[in-house]
Amino acid sequence: MNPLKPGETPRAPWIVGVSGASGTPYAAAVLRGLLDAGESVDLVVSRASRLTLLDETGIAFRDAHWQDDLGEWLARGADGKPDTFDVEISGVRYWHAGDLAAGPSSGSYAAKGMLIVPASTACVAGVALGLSKDLLQRAASVTLKERRALVVAVRESPLNGQTLRHLVTLDDAGASVVPASPAFYAGATHIQDLVDFVAGRVLDAAGVPHGLYSRWKGELGGGGQSRTSRTDND
Repeated sequence: MNPLKPGETPRAPWIVGVSGASGTPYAAAVLRGLLDAGESVDLVVSRASRLTLLDETGIAFRDAHWQDDLGEWLARGADGKPDTFDVEISGVRYWHAGDLAAGPSSGSYAAKGMLIVPASTACVAGVALGLSKDLLQRAASVTLKERRALVVAVRESPLNGQTLRHLVTLDDAGASVVPASPAFYAGATHIQDLVDFVAGRVLDAAGVPHGLYSRWKGELGGGGQSRTSRTDND
């Protein structure tokens, strides 16, 4: 980030929580979208999500080397190819998931809101019940009580009645529930297109501008015409 000028107020960040559900490419796409939009990010990576990240990408997320590991993760495409994206991560501040004294644990800490992507059913339950068992859940509870934007990108299938009730509880509390459900009308030709569609819908719910997918314009076939086929360029 650019250094602050004298008397300038730091920009409030978006808190991004990554839980242990499958779908770490969704989180990477959301993080890239926020940074591309010039937003600051406070990142919380749960213990369970580290195992998922390792399984899905081969990347071990380590506290002592989080900048290197985050840079490698965000540069990787959804198809697993390294160095697909060129990402500047200086706008990211990392908080350990076990640090309940961290900034995002307090309502007086300035933040625009929080995005949980992907959100596991365990995470959904913890936030809906107000358990605050770790920083991710605590930050989400704070976001709700402060009436800030909370976007929950739940990633599970099928959903049982208990989880559905928890999602209704979050909706009633003011959160936006965005299932990680890719659409095809935008002309997807690559796995990255499907990932970016979900990430774009998460950013839409937060009111963050992006260009991650082609929007519906009321014309059948418009998505396929508006996007140059990736296969033509491979």
